[in-house]
Amino acid sequence: MDKILIQGGRRLEGEVAVSGSKNAALPILISALLTAEPCYYQGIPDLVDIHTALKLLSGLGVRVKKEGDPAVAVGQFMLQ
Repeated sequence: MDKILIQGGRRLEGEVAVSGSKNAALPILISALLTAEPCYYQGIPDLVDIHTALKLLSGLGVRVKKEGDPAVAVGQFMLQ
């Protein structure tokens, strides 16, 4: 959905699910390299770029675990 057009006259109610942003998620995932503590992320979009970043993190020694859709647990790594 690119935009929501609202025409007045009625009270707005309800919920809208907004997916995560790839451009925000990639650097946030990479930030797991800066801590030895586990990191838990929600709202991560299910995209090829995200899967590639998770594979790269795994290759660098970060433990990556999908804990439901779209939650991701990343952690226990520290640059030496």
